[in-house]
Amino acid sequence: MKKPKLRLFNTLSKKIEIFQPANREVVNIFTCGPSVYQRSHIGNFRTFLFEDTLVRYLQYSGYTVKRGMNLTDIEDKAIEEAERKKKSVKRLTEENIKQFIRKIGLLNIKLPDYLIRASECINEAVDIIENLLNRGIAYWFEGNVYFDPLKFYGFGKLYGLDMSRWPAKKKRFHKDTYPGIRWNLGDFILWRGYEKKDKVFWDTKIGKGRPSWNVQDPGIISKCFEETLSIYCGGIDNLFRHHDYTLAILESVRPYPMAKFWLHCNNLYVNGQKMSKSKGNIYYTDTLIKQGYSYSDIRFFLIYAHYRERLNYSDRAIRAAADKLRRLKNSLREIEKKANRKPDLAGKIIRNLKKTFTEKMDNDMDVRGAFDGLYDILARVNVRELRPAEASGIIKTMKEIDGSFKVFFK
Repeated sequence: MKKPKLRLFNTLSKKIEIFQPANREVVNIFTCGPSVYQRSHIGNFRTFLFEDTLVRYLQYSGYTVKRGMNLTDIEDKAIEEAERKKKSVKRLTEENIKQFIRKIGLLNIKLPDYLIRASECINEAVDIIENLLNRGIAYWFEGNVYFDPLKFYGFGKLYGLDMSRWPAKKKRFHKDTYPGIRWNLGDFILWRGYEKKDKVFWDTKIGKGRPSWNVQDPGIISKCFEETLSIYCGGIDNLFRHHDYTLAILESVRPYPMAKFWLHCNNLYVNGQKMSKSKGNIYYTDTLIKQGYSYSDIRFFLIYAHYRERLNYSDRAIRAAADKLRRLKNSLREIEKKANRKPDLAGKIIRNLKKTFTEKMDNDMDVRGAFDGLYDILARVNVRELRPAEASGIIKTMKEIDGSFKVFFK
């Protein structure tokens, strides 16, 4: 198949670019996975579903794709949550990982080729930290190791950080994460040294302790991929205090760029407000299933809006999406009743379906435009006048297209 000219918004360049993979043989993608100290909510799944649709569309377009994803099972939040629930960190995180894998199956999300726990890459993270120490980019302070962003040329280039705001006085930030969407202007932690009260630590060549959140992805990536990634994906919240850190760490120890394209999915809001425990507005897939929606409905609702747009969840919005999907599926069922011959793939309807789908999806993954275009074409089909071979051709084509969406057929 001739690969179409897919255009994607690259966060690094801040513009739409024609997609050209770093490796012609295989598109290597890394997606920023879940922090498994808690269950994943529908906002998390919006990002994972966008990434899944991207992978599926690349494969539809003729690319071979290898995808990696991290499972953050070591971090301050996991340790705190485990203590609160009086569980071991391993038990807590394994329970949530098991549920996460079950949910991505129900949502028809492809299991990544590499789905790796941070706890499985301690040695890789330590190797990176030792390398950074030897280069003078990282340093020890009071038993911890910190990264000095001023030692990395171009720090903050992914977000577009104004480095003129950097404080003259040295500051250090020792937590894995901090609340709020803001920048911590200072040195960030790579390694938390062992203290007597610690229950979670490893004995390594740089001593006892544990790697921070920001060095975990570089460790996992270095284990899975030994070249520039074609695409790195994640949620837009991680543009603050995470992805620029990851980039700076990995590019400090490798002589080539970390990723050619960086793609970020926007947030999901609930009735105009960001989801949070304090507001009591966190929704899980279970909540929507109990309301009568199917996993296909949920998947469609979460992929339908453009991935770079903020999506607002409301009862009315998901109901409208589910109704629209149902109408299209009803049209396909009527067409399928006549599809009892060898498919004719040369007809005008088939050409229009394929053209509409690829033109819209090539335009920065415009799922809404693609779906609406397909919907309009099928709405104009007079099923009674269809020849059986034409009907078979339409169904075959729509099944191929549904390889990307995974919402039209069972």
